[in-house]
Amino acid sequence: MINIQPEELSAKINEIAARTESFAPAVKEQELAKRIDEIDALSLTDPQFWLKRESKTLLKEQAKHKKFLESWRKLKEQGEDILVLRELYKEGETEVYPELIELTLQTESLVQNFELALILNGKHDMNNAIVTIHSGAGGTESNDWADMLLRMYNRYAEISGFSFELLDCIYGEEAGIKSVVFNIIGDYSYGCLKGESGVHRLVRISPFDSQNRRHTSFASVFVAPDIEDEPEIEINEADIRVDTYRASGAGGQHINTTDSAVRITHIPTGVAASSQTERSQHKNKAHAMKILTARLYELEMSKLNSEKEKLEASKSDIAWGSQIRSYVMHPYKMVKDLRTRYETSNVDRVMDGQLQEFIRSYLLFSAGIASTGESGG
Repeated sequence: MINIQPEELSAKINEIAARTESFAPAVKEQELAKRIDEIDALSLTDPQFWLKRESKTLLKEQAKHKKFLESWRKLKEQGEDILVLRELYKEGETEVYPELIELTLQTESLVQNFELALILNGKHDMNNAIVTIHSGAGGTESNDWADMLLRMYNRYAEISGFSFELLDCIYGEEAGIKSVVFNIIGDYSYGCLKGESGVHRLVRISPFDSQNRRHTSFASVFVAPDIEDEPEIEINEADIRVDTYRASGAGGQHINTTDSAVRITHIPTGVAASSQTERSQHKNKAHAMKILTARLYELEMSKLNSEKEKLEASKSDIAWGSQIRSYVMHPYKMVKDLRTRYETSNVDRVMDGQLQEFIRSYLLFSAGIASTGESGG
Protein backbone atom coordinates (compact mmCIF):
# COMPACT_ATOMS: atom_id res chain seq x y z
CA MET A 1 0.00 0.00 0.00
CA ILE A 2 1.37 3.40 -0.99
CA ASN A 3 1.80 5.71 2.02
CA ILE A 4 0.90 9.34 1.33
CA GLN A 5 0.86 12.03 3.99
CA PRO A 6 -2.53 13.76 4.57
CA GLU A 7 -1.26 17.16 3.33
CA GLU A 8 0.01 15.69 0.04
CA LEU A 9 -3.16 13.65 -0.42
CA SER A 10 -5.35 16.69 0.17
CA ALA A 11 -3.37 18.62 -2.45
CA LYS A 12 -3.92 15.79 -4.95
CA ILE A 13 -7.65 15.77 -4.23
CA ASN A 14 -7.89 19.54 -4.72
CA GLU A 15 -6.02 19.29 -8.02
CA ILE A 16 -8.33 16.50 -9.23
CA ALA A 17 -11.39 18.59 -8.36
CA ALA A 18 -9.99 21.69 -10.10
CA ARG A 19 -8.96 19.86 -13.26
CA THR A 20 -12.27 17.98 -13.46
CA GLU A 21 -14.14 21.29 -13.17
CA SER A 22 -11.96 22.80 -15.90
CA PHE A 23 -12.90 19.96 -18.28
CA ALA A 24 -16.66 20.57 -18.02
CA PRO A 25 -17.01 23.38 -20.63
CA ALA A 26 -15.09 21.33 -23.21
CA VAL A 27 -17.10 18.15 -22.66
CA LYS A 28 -20.41 19.58 -24.00
CA GLU A 29 -22.31 16.79 -22.27
CA GLN A 30 -25.80 17.87 -23.33
CA GLU A 31 -24.79 18.28 -27.00
CA LEU A 32 -23.24 14.81 -27.12
CA ALA A 33 -26.23 13.19 -25.40
CA LYS A 34 -28.54 14.88 -27.92
CA ARG A 35 -26.42 13.62 -30.83
CA ILE A 36 -26.54 10.06 -29.44
CA ASP A 37 -30.34 10.27 -29.28
CA GLU A 38 -30.53 11.65 -32.84
CA ILE A 39 -28.59 8.67 -34.22
CA ASP A 40 -30.77 6.30 -32.20
CA ALA A 41 -33.87 7.93 -33.70
CA LEU A 42 -32.48 7.59 -37.23
CA SER A 43 -31.77 3.90 -36.79
CA LEU A 44 -35.28 3.29 -35.45
CA THR A 45 -37.35 5.49 -37.78
CA ASP A 46 -35.52 5.25 -41.14
CA PRO A 47 -36.27 1.85 -42.76
CA GLN A 48 -33.33 2.37 -45.14
CA PHE A 49 -30.84 3.28 -42.40
CA TRP A 50 -29.03 -0.06 -42.30
CA LEU A 51 -28.71 -0.12 -46.10
CA LYS A 52 -27.07 3.29 -46.34
CA ARG A 53 -23.33 3.62 -46.64
CA GLU A 54 -23.11 6.25 -43.92
CA SER A 55 -24.87 4.07 -41.31
CA LYS A 56 -21.58 2.49 -40.21
CA THR A 57 -19.96 5.92 -39.85
CA LEU A 58 -22.90 7.21 -37.79
CA LEU A 59 -22.86 4.19 -35.48
CA LYS A 60 -19.12 4.59 -35.03
CA GLU A 61 -19.66 8.26 -34.13
CA GLN A 62 -22.35 7.26 -31.65
CA ALA A 63 -20.10 4.65 -30.02
CA LYS A 64 -17.34 7.24 -29.71
CA HIS A 65 -19.66 9.73 -27.98
CA LYS A 66 -21.04 7.05 -25.63
CA LYS A 67 -17.58 5.91 -24.59
CA PHE A 68 -16.48 9.51 -24.03
CA LEU A 69 -19.51 10.34 -21.86
CA GLU A 70 -19.09 7.12 -19.86
CA SER A 71 -15.51 8.15 -19.08
CA TRP A 72 -16.63 11.65 -18.11
CA ARG A 73 -19.39 10.42 -15.81
CA LYS A 74 -17.08 7.89 -14.16
CA LEU A 75 -14.53 10.64 -13.52
CA LYS A 76 -17.15 12.91 -11.94
CA GLU A 77 -18.57 10.07 -9.84
CA GLN A 78 -15.17 9.06 -8.47
CA GLY A 79 -14.31 12.69 -7.80
CA GLU A 80 -17.46 13.04 -5.71
CA ASP A 81 -16.70 9.78 -3.85
CA ILE A 82 -13.23 11.11 -2.96
CA LEU A 83 -14.72 14.25 -1.42
CA VAL A 84 -17.15 12.17 0.66
CA LEU A 85 -14.33 9.93 1.93
CA ARG A 86 -12.21 12.95 2.77
CA GLU A 87 -15.00 14.44 4.84
CA LEU A 88 -15.41 11.12 6.69
CA TYR A 89 -11.68 11.09 7.41
CA LYS A 90 -11.78 14.67 8.69
CA GLU A 91 -14.65 13.70 11.00
CA GLY A 92 -12.45 11.06 12.63
CA GLU A 93 -13.17 7.90 10.65
CA THR A 94 -9.48 7.18 10.08
CA GLU A 95 -10.12 3.63 8.83
CA VAL A 96 -11.20 5.06 5.43
CA TYR A 97 -7.75 6.55 4.80
CA PRO A 98 -6.29 3.56 2.83
CA GLU A 99 -9.40 3.52 0.62
CA LEU A 100 -9.12 7.29 0.15
CA ILE A 101 -5.49 6.94 -1.04
CA GLU A 102 -6.34 4.14 -3.47
CA LEU A 103 -9.35 5.95 -4.96
CA THR A 104 -7.40 9.21 -5.27
CA LEU A 105 -4.57 7.55 -7.21
CA GLN A 106 -7.07 5.77 -9.46
CA THR A 107 -8.89 9.04 -10.17
CA GLU A 108 -5.62 10.89 -10.77
CA SER A 109 -4.93 8.38 -13.56
CA LEU A 110 -8.47 8.87 -14.93
CA VAL A 111 -7.88 12.63 -15.05
CA GLN A 112 -4.74 12.16 -17.15
CA ASN A 113 -6.49 9.74 -19.51
CA PHE A 114 -9.52 11.98 -19.85
CA GLU A 115 -7.31 14.94 -20.63
CA LEU A 116 -5.98 12.98 -23.62
CA ALA A 117 -9.52 11.99 -24.62
CA LEU A 118 -10.38 15.70 -24.84
CA ILE A 119 -7.38 16.22 -27.12
CA LEU A 120 -8.15 13.20 -29.33
CA ASN A 121 -11.14 14.86 -30.94
CA GLY A 122 -9.91 14.99 -34.53
CA LYS A 123 -12.08 13.58 -37.29
CA HIS A 124 -10.05 10.38 -37.63
CA ASP A 125 -8.46 10.12 -34.19
CA MET A 126 -10.65 7.15 -33.25
CA ASN A 127 -9.64 5.21 -36.37
CA ASN A 128 -7.17 2.39 -36.72
CA ALA A 129 -3.63 3.41 -37.71
CA ILE A 130 -1.75 2.36 -40.84
CA VAL A 131 1.96 2.70 -40.15
CA THR A 132 4.77 2.67 -42.72
CA ILE A 133 8.45 2.34 -41.81
CA HIS A 134 11.28 2.93 -44.33
CA SER A 135 14.93 2.33 -43.52
CA GLY A 136 17.31 5.17 -44.35
CA ALA A 137 20.64 5.10 -46.13
CA GLY A 138 23.12 2.73 -44.57
CA GLY A 139 22.17 -0.73 -45.79
CA THR A 140 22.09 -3.52 -43.20
CA GLU A 141 22.52 -1.20 -40.21
CA SER A 142 19.48 0.92 -41.14
CA ASN A 143 17.47 -2.15 -42.15
CA ASP A 144 18.07 -3.62 -38.71
CA TRP A 145 16.98 -0.34 -37.09
CA ALA A 146 13.73 -0.39 -39.09
CA ASP A 147 13.17 -3.95 -37.88
CA MET A 148 13.73 -2.84 -34.27
CA LEU A 149 11.11 -0.10 -34.70
CA LEU A 150 8.69 -2.66 -36.15
CA ARG A 151 9.09 -4.77 -33.02
CA MET A 152 8.69 -1.68 -30.80
CA TYR A 153 5.32 -0.77 -32.34
CA ASN A 154 4.21 -4.41 -32.30
CA ARG A 155 4.91 -4.52 -28.55
CA TYR A 156 3.20 -1.14 -28.06
CA ALA A 157 0.06 -2.54 -29.73
CA GLU A 158 0.16 -5.60 -27.47
CA ILE A 159 0.63 -3.55 -24.29
CA SER A 160 -2.15 -1.12 -25.28
CA GLY A 161 -4.68 -3.84 -26.06
CA PHE A 162 -4.58 -3.13 -29.80
CA SER A 163 -4.34 -5.74 -32.56
CA PHE A 164 -1.42 -5.85 -35.00
CA GLU A 165 -1.78 -6.81 -38.68
CA LEU A 166 1.17 -6.97 -41.07
CA LEU A 167 0.14 -5.65 -44.51
CA ASP A 168 3.37 -5.59 -46.52
CA CYS A 169 7.07 -6.11 -45.92
CA ILE A 170 10.24 -5.86 -48.03
CA TYR A 171 13.16 -7.58 -46.32
CA GLY A 172 16.79 -6.50 -46.36
CA GLU A 173 19.30 -8.60 -48.26
CA GLU A 174 21.31 -9.57 -45.18
CA ALA A 175 19.14 -8.63 -42.20
CA GLY A 176 16.27 -6.42 -41.14
CA ILE A 177 13.72 -4.78 -43.42
CA LYS A 178 13.82 -2.10 -46.11
CA SER A 179 10.19 -1.15 -45.62
CA VAL A 180 7.08 -2.42 -43.88
CA VAL A 181 3.41 -1.45 -43.67
CA PHE A 182 1.18 -2.61 -40.83
CA ASN A 183 -2.19 -1.86 -39.28
CA ILE A 184 -2.64 -1.18 -35.55
CA ILE A 185 -6.28 -1.88 -34.81
CA GLY A 186 -8.16 -0.39 -31.88
CA ASP A 187 -10.09 2.69 -30.80
CA TYR A 188 -7.93 5.85 -30.96
CA SER A 189 -4.85 4.01 -32.25
CA TYR A 190 -4.41 6.63 -34.99
CA GLY A 191 -4.96 9.49 -32.56
CA CYS A 192 -2.33 8.05 -30.24
CA LEU A 193 0.23 7.26 -32.92
CA LYS A 194 -0.11 10.21 -35.30
CA GLY A 195 2.73 12.00 -33.52
CA GLU A 196 5.11 9.15 -34.39
CA SER A 197 5.40 10.38 -37.99
CA GLY A 198 8.90 11.57 -38.76
CA VAL A 199 12.50 10.38 -38.73
CA HIS A 200 13.78 8.25 -35.85
CA ARG A 201 17.56 8.26 -35.20
CA LEU A 202 19.58 5.50 -33.54
CA VAL A 203 23.12 5.76 -32.14
CA ARG A 204 24.77 2.51 -31.03
CA ILE A 205 27.75 0.18 -31.35
CA SER A 206 26.88 -1.74 -34.49
CA PRO A 207 26.52 -5.52 -34.10
CA PHE A 208 27.43 -5.75 -37.80
CA ASP A 209 30.77 -3.93 -37.43
CA SER A 210 33.68 -6.25 -36.60
CA GLN A 211 35.63 -3.24 -35.24
CA ASN A 212 32.81 -2.32 -32.79
CA ARG A 213 32.50 1.23 -34.04
CA ARG A 214 29.63 3.54 -33.20
CA HIS A 215 27.06 3.98 -35.98
CA THR A 216 24.16 6.39 -36.55
CA SER A 217 21.13 5.01 -38.38
CA PHE A 218 17.87 6.56 -39.54
CA ALA A 219 14.40 5.25 -40.33
CA SER A 220 11.23 7.11 -41.21
CA VAL A 221 7.82 6.42 -39.73
CA PHE A 222 4.59 7.65 -41.34
CA VAL A 223 1.19 7.15 -39.75
CA ALA A 224 -2.13 7.48 -41.60
CA PRO A 225 -5.69 6.74 -40.46
CA ASP A 226 -7.42 3.63 -41.77
CA ILE A 227 -10.42 5.20 -43.50
CA GLU A 228 -11.59 2.34 -45.69
CA ASP A 229 -15.11 2.51 -44.21
CA GLU A 230 -15.50 6.25 -44.71
CA PRO A 231 -17.00 7.85 -47.81
CA GLU A 232 -14.68 10.78 -48.54
CA ILE A 233 -12.03 8.70 -50.34
CA GLU A 234 -13.58 6.89 -53.29
CA ILE A 235 -11.40 4.91 -55.70
CA ASN A 236 -12.78 4.33 -59.17
CA GLU A 237 -11.92 0.87 -60.50
CA ALA A 238 -11.12 2.46 -63.86
CA ASP A 239 -8.42 4.58 -62.21
CA ILE A 240 -6.35 1.72 -60.83
CA ARG A 241 -3.96 -0.81 -62.33
CA VAL A 242 -3.50 -4.13 -60.54
CA ASP A 243 -0.25 -6.06 -61.09
CA THR A 244 0.55 -9.45 -59.61
CA TYR A 245 3.98 -10.96 -59.02
CA ARG A 246 5.66 -13.70 -57.07
CA ALA A 247 6.12 -12.96 -53.38
CA SER A 248 9.55 -13.32 -51.80
CA GLY A 249 10.77 -13.42 -48.24
CA ALA A 250 13.95 -12.61 -46.35
CA GLY A 251 17.12 -13.23 -48.32
CA GLY A 252 15.18 -13.41 -51.57
CA GLN A 253 13.77 -16.87 -50.82
CA HIS A 254 10.38 -17.48 -52.41
CA ILE A 255 7.65 -17.99 -49.85
CA ASN A 256 5.31 -19.47 -52.45
CA THR A 257 5.31 -20.50 -56.08
CA THR A 258 2.32 -18.52 -57.34
CA ASP A 259 1.85 -14.88 -58.29
CA SER A 260 0.08 -14.01 -55.02
CA ALA A 261 1.72 -10.64 -54.37
CA VAL A 262 -0.28 -7.61 -55.52
CA ARG A 263 0.68 -4.04 -56.43
CA ILE A 264 -2.09 -1.50 -57.08
CA THR A 265 -1.29 1.79 -58.82
CA HIS A 266 -3.68 4.77 -58.75
CA ILE A 267 -3.13 6.04 -62.29
CA PRO A 268 -4.27 9.69 -61.86
CA THR A 269 -1.88 10.34 -58.97
CA GLY A 270 0.81 7.69 -59.48
CA VAL A 271 0.37 6.56 -55.85
CA ALA A 272 1.06 2.83 -55.46
CA ALA A 273 0.64 0.24 -52.72
CA SER A 274 1.61 -3.40 -52.52
CA SER A 275 1.17 -6.43 -50.30
CA GLN A 276 2.81 -9.86 -50.29
CA THR A 277 2.30 -11.06 -46.71
CA GLU A 278 -0.57 -13.47 -47.47
CA ARG A 279 -0.58 -16.60 -49.62
CA SER A 280 -3.96 -15.56 -51.01
CA GLN A 281 -3.91 -13.07 -53.88
CA HIS A 282 -7.40 -11.93 -52.82
CA LYS A 283 -6.21 -11.08 -49.27
CA ASN A 284 -3.12 -9.31 -50.59
CA LYS A 285 -5.31 -7.21 -52.90
CA ALA A 286 -7.51 -6.23 -49.94
CA HIS A 287 -4.43 -5.22 -47.94
CA ALA A 288 -3.02 -3.21 -50.85
CA MET A 289 -6.35 -1.36 -51.28
CA LYS A 290 -6.33 -0.51 -47.56
CA ILE A 291 -2.81 0.95 -47.87
CA LEU A 292 -3.68 2.80 -51.09
CA THR A 293 -6.76 4.39 -49.51
CA ALA A 294 -4.69 5.63 -46.57
CA ARG A 295 -2.03 7.05 -48.89
CA LEU A 296 -4.59 8.85 -51.05
CA TYR A 297 -6.12 10.31 -47.90
CA GLU A 298 -2.69 11.60 -46.85
CA LEU A 299 -2.23 13.07 -50.32
CA GLU A 300 -5.54 14.93 -50.07
CA MET A 301 -4.71 16.22 -46.61
CA SER A 302 -1.30 17.43 -47.76
CA LYS A 303 -2.97 19.61 -50.38
CA LEU A 304 -5.03 21.30 -47.68
CA ASN A 305 -2.44 21.48 -44.94
CA SER A 306 0.88 23.21 -45.47
CA GLU A 307 2.44 21.39 -42.51
CA LYS A 308 1.66 18.06 -44.10
CA GLU A 309 3.19 19.31 -47.35
CA LYS A 310 6.41 19.98 -45.44
CA LEU A 311 6.26 16.46 -44.02
CA GLU A 312 5.81 14.99 -47.49
CA ALA A 313 8.82 16.98 -48.71
CA SER A 314 10.91 15.53 -45.87
CA LYS A 315 10.21 11.94 -46.86
CA SER A 316 13.17 11.87 -49.23
CA ASP A 317 15.54 13.09 -46.53
CA ILE A 318 15.72 10.34 -43.92
CA ALA A 319 18.80 11.85 -42.31
CA TRP A 320 20.13 14.67 -40.13
CA GLY A 321 17.92 17.68 -39.48
CA SER A 322 14.56 15.97 -39.95
CA GLN A 323 14.45 13.60 -36.99
CA ILE A 324 11.77 13.79 -34.30
CA ARG A 325 13.32 11.39 -31.78
CA SER A 326 16.79 10.15 -30.90
CA TYR A 327 17.53 6.74 -29.38
CA VAL A 328 21.07 6.69 -27.97
CA MET A 329 22.54 3.39 -26.75
CA HIS A 330 26.21 4.45 -26.69
CA PRO A 331 28.16 6.17 -25.11
CA TYR A 332 25.18 6.75 -22.75
CA LYS A 333 21.56 5.64 -22.75
CA MET A 334 18.77 8.07 -23.60
CA VAL A 335 15.64 8.37 -25.70
CA LYS A 336 14.64 11.98 -26.34
CA ASP A 337 11.78 13.53 -28.30
CA LEU A 338 13.23 16.58 -30.02
CA ARG A 339 9.86 18.37 -30.19
CA THR A 340 8.58 18.04 -26.63
CA ARG A 341 12.02 17.59 -24.97
CA TYR A 342 10.62 14.62 -23.05
CA GLU A 343 13.36 12.06 -22.39
CA THR A 344 14.18 8.90 -20.47
CA SER A 345 17.34 6.90 -19.82
CA ASN A 346 15.43 3.59 -19.91
CA VAL A 347 16.05 2.76 -23.56
CA ASP A 348 15.22 -0.93 -23.14
CA ARG A 349 11.78 -0.10 -21.78
CA VAL A 350 11.02 2.15 -24.75
CA MET A 351 12.25 -0.43 -27.28
CA ASP A 352 9.93 -2.94 -25.58
CA GLY A 353 6.95 -0.80 -26.57
CA GLN A 354 6.49 1.42 -23.52
CA LEU A 355 5.70 4.57 -25.52
CA GLN A 356 2.83 5.92 -23.44
CA GLU A 357 4.68 8.87 -21.89
CA PHE A 358 6.18 9.94 -25.24
CA ILE A 359 2.74 9.78 -26.83
CA ARG A 360 1.10 11.64 -23.95
CA SER A 361 3.72 14.39 -23.89
CA TYR A 362 3.41 14.90 -27.66
CA LEU A 363 -0.41 15.11 -27.57
CA LEU A 364 -0.31 17.64 -24.73
CA PHE A 365 2.44 19.56 -26.52
CA SER A 366 0.50 19.67 -29.79
CA ALA A 367 -2.59 20.91 -27.93
CA GLY A 368 -0.58 23.62 -26.17
CA ILE A 369 -0.97 22.01 -22.74
CA ALA A 370 1.98 21.64 -20.38
CA SER A 371 2.66 18.00 -19.54
CA THR A 372 2.41 17.03 -15.88
CA GLY A 373 4.20 13.72 -16.48
CA GLU A 374 7.78 12.84 -15.52
CA SER A 375 10.40 14.33 -17.80
CA GLY A 376 14.12 14.30 -18.08
CA GLY A 377 16.19 17.41 -17.86
